[in-house]
Amino acid sequence: MRLPTRLLRRKVNSHKGDFGRVLILAGSAGLTGAAALCSKACLLCGAGLVTLGIPESLNKVFIKIKEPEIMTLPLEETKEGSLSPRAFEKIKEFCRNIDVLAIGPGLSRNASTLALAGKVIKSFPGAMVIDADGLNALNGHLELLAGRGVKVLTPHSGEMGGLLGTDVKEIEKNRKKVAKYFVNRYNIILVLKGHRTLVAEKGKSLYVNKTGNPGMAKGGSGDVLTGMIAAFLAQGLSGFQAAKYAVYLHGLCGDLAARDKTQIAMTASDIIDNIPRAIKRSS
Repeated sequence: MRLPTRLLRRKVNSHKGDFGRVLILAGSAGLTGAAALCSKACLLCGAGLVTLGIPESLNKVFIKIKEPEIMTLPLEETKEGSLSPRAFEKIKEFCRNIDVLAIGPGLSRNASTLALAGKVIKSFPGAMVIDADGLNALNGHLELLAGRGVKVLTPHSGEMGGLLGTDVKEIEKNRKKVAKYFVNRYNIILVLKGHRTLVAEKGKSLYVNKTGNPGMAKGGSGDVLTGMIAAFLAQGLSGFQAAKYAVYLHGLCGDLAARDKTQIAMTASDIIDNIPRAIKRSS
C-alpha cells in the first residue's frame, strides 16, 4: 500500500504549523515509557509540533529519556503520580491551540484520573485518538462520545469487551460484527486491534489489515500506534484514512523489525526505529 500524497509531498515553503499541533495526555508513575513511545512515534510520523502533557513530578524524569524535539506540559497530579482533575483548566486552555489530542497511554486506572480523562474527552471539540486508560474512562460512560470532532478509538479485544460489557471470547468470535455495530451506534472510527486489525467507520467498507506479526504482541506496541494515528490526523487525513494508513504502516514496521530482530526479541522501540524505512517502502 502506498501512503497518500498528502503525507509524502511537502511544499518548499512549508512551516511546522502546516503539519499539525498534537497534545498527548499520557504517563503516570511507573508508566513513563508509554508516554515516550507514543510521543516519539507521533514525531517520526510527521506531526509538526508534539507536546506531552505529563504529571509534573515526572517531567524531569521524562526529559532525560525523551527526544529533544518533544515539548512537555507539566500538569497537576494525584498523590499516586497520575494526572489530577485539578489539571483540567490548564489542559482546556492549552487545547485552544492544538489540532489533535491523543489521550490514554499509561494514564493509570486511578479513579480521579479516569474522571479527568472523561471530562477532557467530553469537552474537546477537535480530532482525538483515545487509547488504553482513555478507553477505560469510557467504560459505562459511552455517552461521552457524543458531540463534535473526529474520535478514533483503538481498543484490543479486552478493552472492547470493557466498552460493551461483553466477554472477550464473544468479541473474538464476532470481530467484524462488533466493529460495525459499534461505529454505527456511536458514530466514531474504530481500530479493533489484534490479528488482522480492523478499521471501521459508519458508511465505509471495513478495512482489514494484513501487515504485522505476533512479535508485536508486547507492551508498548499500542502506544506507538496511537502516536502514529495522531500524527496522520494532524497532517490533514480523515479519521478513517489516518487510522487505516497508520495501522498498515505500524504492521509493516513490525514486519521489518521481526526480520532484523526476530519476533521473540523485537520490542515496541524496534517498531518506532523502523518507521523511516517503512515510510520509504510505502512511498
